[in-house]
Amino acid sequence: MKFIGIIPARYASTRFPGKPLAMLGGRTVIQRVYEQAAAVLEEAYVATDDERIFKAVEEFGGRVVMTRQDHKSGTDRIEEAAEKIGTQADVIINIQGDEPFIQKSQIETLKSLFENSETQIGTLGKKFESIEAATNPNSPKIVTDKNGFALYFSRSVIPYIRGKEQAEWLQHFPFLKHLGLYAYRRDVLRQITQLPQSPLEMAESLEQLRWLENGYRIRVGLTDVETVGIDTPEDLRRAEEFIKCGRF
Repeated sequence: MKFIGIIPARYASTRFPGKPLAMLGGRTVIQRVYEQAAAVLEEAYVATDDERIFKAVEEFGGRVVMTRQDHKSGTDRIEEAAEKIGTQADVIINIQGDEPFIQKSQIETLKSLFENSETQIGTLGKKFESIEAATNPNSPKIVTDKNGFALYFSRSVIPYIRGKEQAEWLQHFPFLKHLGLYAYRRDVLRQITQLPQSPLEMAESLEQLRWLENGYRIRVGLTDVETVGIDTPEDLRRAEEFIKCGRF
């Protein structure tokens, strides 16, 4: 099977404008993400709507595609980029443009999910290390079936452990944190970007619920790697410390 990576990158982030071009350890965030992806995948591309990002990627020698500014999600931007590239890839991996520490093992785990012919979409989960982290609504939770296919994603802590104090819940169930890394079969990507928003998606503000509601099968791979996503300038400072401490 052929896999390619596409990295959606917007300049106009609400919480951190210009985030892809922020400097991190002597390189821009988007260059770090691209280099991590390109080291593992046969092809990697940045999909952007901004000339500054386009030029920056060209300058460090990366592949880049200009896309429209009106996309509502990174998934939609990836579909437009895939059409423009004209790729013959079997699977397209959506690599978040604010994850400069994405690891080879995570991408390889995603790829392995497609050895199962029933996998239409793949993503990753990591066990929570504390109940305090699990109760954070900014960290979506996943519940899977016995074969690793997603049953539901939620900002709430699921499942509810009846008869136990919440402080004890992690002792009774392996609560899974959802990591926002996706892979889609090429035809599935084309299909899901034509779907209207769904009631569950609007309720939880989680795009993947639209796919579940429409019957698509999302297989979840497990990773023990915790990455540092960059949503705010404070996150960037934390990432700098991550590098200085030699953890990357």
